[in-house]
Amino acid sequence: MINGSYQGKILRVNLTNGDVKVEAINEEWAKKYIGGRGYGTRIMLKEVDPNIDPLSKENKVIIATGPLDGTLAPSSGRVMVITKGALNGAIACSNSGGHFGPALKQTGYDMIILEGKAKEPVYLWINKGKVEIKCAKHLWGKPVDETDKLMREETHPEAETMAIGPAGEKIALIANVMFNGHRAAGRTGVGAVVGSKNLKGIAVRGNLSVNVADPEKFMEAVYETRDILSKDAFSGGGAALYGTAMLVNVINSVGGFPTRNAHDAYFPEAEKISGETLRDKNLVRNEGCAECPIGCGRVTEIKEGKYKGEHGGGPEYESVWALGAMCGISDLNAVIMANYLCDRYGMDTISAGSTVACAMDLYESGFMPKEDAPFTLNFGSSDALVESIKRMGEQKGKFGKLLAQGSYRLAEHYGHPELSMSAKKQEFPAYDPRAIKGIGLEYATSNRGACHVRGYTIAAEVLGTADRLKYEGKAELAKTFQDLTAALDSTGICLFTTFGLVGKHIAALYSTATGNECDEKEFMKIGERIWNLEKLFNLKAGFTRKDDALPPRITKEPIKTGPSKGEIEKLDKMLDDYYKVRGWNEKSVPTKEKLEELGLSQLK
Repeated sequence: MINGSYQGKILRVNLTNGDVKVEAINEEWAKKYIGGRGYGTRIMLKEVDPNIDPLSKENKVIIATGPLDGTLAPSSGRVMVITKGALNGAIACSNSGGHFGPALKQTGYDMIILEGKAKEPVYLWINKGKVEIKCAKHLWGKPVDETDKLMREETHPEAETMAIGPAGEKIALIANVMFNGHRAAGRTGVGAVVGSKNLKGIAVRGNLSVNVADPEKFMEAVYETRDILSKDAFSGGGAALYGTAMLVNVINSVGGFPTRNAHDAYFPEAEKISGETLRDKNLVRNEGCAECPIGCGRVTEIKEGKYKGEHGGGPEYESVWALGAMCGISDLNAVIMANYLCDRYGMDTISAGSTVACAMDLYESGFMPKEDAPFTLNFGSSDALVESIKRMGEQKGKFGKLLAQGSYRLAEHYGHPELSMSAKKQEFPAYDPRAIKGIGLEYATSNRGACHVRGYTIAAEVLGTADRLKYEGKAELAKTFQDLTAALDSTGICLFTTFGLVGKHIAALYSTATGNECDEKEFMKIGERIWNLEKLFNLKAGFTRKDDALPPRITKEPIKTGPSKGEIEKLDKMLDDYYKVRGWNEKSVPTKEKLEELGLSQLK
């Protein structure tokens, strides 16, 4: 029987007929895949045909915690949304912080499996283990922040909430799932999948404790890891002081800050949208997730100009970049306003900002007819940015509908898909692969499409000692980071802990909490198993080696200015090495030997 920090129960809700069932956690799967991302993906591979339309009622959505959620482990407030992604049809797992994950554990459930489709808009109310499916007609069409407020008024003021906004309801392929109004499980269009099921959200409130297998040794691991994080320059200093946007000046200083749809990788006005400037002009207070010793979250307010008085959460580094430099914009207030709007509509800020940048590129290049743009759409126009986000969130007119489907489909519509800065149709984040070689390999090989948090080679290539411009060793580096983050995500703690912690620290937290013996080597092996599990899903969904690619702008057009001037990304120099390191063949398929080694041979 499963014990330790697992609650041991899965809640299954069929939205089509209203059936609610409680199932036991599979102990073997818990040991092989930990929880969260890993366990959820294993359920997907068993229960969902990878070839289905992600917006069909046959798709499922899994809201999953990890075994460290609800414990005293540092930064243990993550919750994961696992499904087949609407944006590209790949396996999706979107990760959010806050307090929803621990609250779900406190209701007595480790995860929720959502299946089918409700006839009319509904939301779930899970109160101390009791489940109620409530009408959400009156919430449909409302922005996320208002939905959060109303759900708590109707359930309990201390409830933690998950919701989609108008973007998810209208099946925008870049829609998010939002937690407590402004915490986003972004990327891959998970909000569109939730919207396709007529599910507006979930409110949870629990009263159960989360136990650990070995309290004494667990607390020793907690004290040790918290001490390490407090002394780390990022997690114990810069992140709290300036938020994640402290990276604006850092990444720009090495010439790796994609600018104007990656026409360049150096933004001369970066200081105007930096974390330092945000702190000076807009910060109200810091905000942390459950058990967070870092506090990198921002609560901000626009204190002057046309958006004066607007307030909300963020923006984070990726949002500042996507809505700022990627669009050639240095007006911080406009960037903040665009971020607030993305949160209210429930849209991924990376994809939203990059899609506006792509539209600006199409417009300036003459590929988008002037009559298709409802206003002048030039790089650097803050008014165009904010208005584009509004039209995207509301899907207003042809322009808004096109933008809501992401940059790849927008660029494809105008005959120039190469202007979408994406991999597997998902927009890449705020690091230019031409200047930071390993991150390009990560973008190309990421199982959910271009991503920086499925591995984070930036920690080594920019913030560490690895040479960012060398190709040697990057295959091994990418694999290590990908395996580590796959296991880490499954535990329920935050990626930022890895700035100070390594595998042995997280393995100690996990094993003492759950009672599942696990050292650093085994922890990394579990991560590799999860990565290959996701790969198997994608292979069954039709993905091949040709999908492990980057835009031609990145592989053929040199950076124009800045410290990395003249650089391009030679992805092919790394791909073959990567497949060998992974134990895959030249077609990007795991070998029989590798699957047997990982205990996955029966799933091929």
